[in-house]
Amino acid sequence: MATIRDVARLSGYSITTVSRVLNHSGYVSQQALRKIKQVMQQLDYVPNETARDLSNGQNHKIGVILPQIRTPYFAQILNGVAEAAFSTDYSITLLPSEYNEQAEVYYLEQLRRKEYAGLIITSHGLPLEKLAAYTKYGSLVLCEDPGNISLAAVFTDRYAVFIKIFRWLQQQQIKRIACMFYRPAKSSATTRLTLTAYQEIYQTQLAANLVMTGISSPRTAYLAAQKLAQQVQAPQCILTNSDSNAVAVRQYYIDQQLPIPIIIGQGYEMASFAVKLPTINYHLYELGQKAFEIALADAPLTTKIKLPADFISQNDHFIL
Repeated sequence: MATIRDVARLSGYSITTVSRVLNHSGYVSQQALRKIKQVMQQLDYVPNETARDLSNGQNHKIGVILPQIRTPYFAQILNGVAEAAFSTDYSITLLPSEYNEQAEVYYLEQLRRKEYAGLIITSHGLPLEKLAAYTKYGSLVLCEDPGNISLAAVFTDRYAVFIKIFRWLQQQQIKRIACMFYRPAKSSATTRLTLTAYQEIYQTQLAANLVMTGISSPRTAYLAAQKLAQQVQAPQCILTNSDSNAVAVRQYYIDQQLPIPIIIGQGYEMASFAVKLPTINYHLYELGQKAFEIALADAPLTTKIKLPADFISQNDHFIL
């Protein structure tokens, strides 16, 4: 592959002169311009856009760290980011992590090397303190509440909506509640917030046999429903971690011809609407849009935007 040095050597002009032609900056004689363009065409030379951005001190790439895109939760955030990017000259790069800390550090190091103008972190495995250490290298926007850590963030008020759900269940005399999570409490803010909200309303910790982790797909949700149904005391309610998982749980009870408990989804997807399941609208599309806006804005590193989260107990009206 031809390089800028090859163009300079064959054209007889310096690398500086070739660079001026590529960047449309500085004076270049018409004779030099014609010769350099002729050699570029001869060599089929394509400029390295990353190198040009670095030399100009500019970068028009935003990286989006996603643990996975199998669940609509992250897909909705990504849709919002992409929509916001359409009206700009910035491109979006997907950075899969699977919560792998080494992968996340690699992406952060790319930010330090100016390969990205900013990173949007939808979820993470690294401690917040380690993420915050990279804010001096570029824009970092978190999609959860960072608390007292100095990180820009756009997030939904998940704790408030969990309080509302458990209070709603308590009013219906529902006591035995199972919860499905992707990750355990020690590594997931969502899991911690859910369990803390339950404890605040019920004044006791949720029993360990009612806490189901590793729920990453409808299949794992279906199998978890089987374990819950086989307990001596079956749950009166199952709070799942996505609408598609909620539908899978419901299907298990239908398949086994068992009484269906209250099943609550998360994500406000068409799946929950189709079978009239309660769900949570996290306004993830709007969250993604605002995260992109902050990533581009010349805003303080600690800018925080909190969006409401809505519990939809009567899921009989779906708004796209």
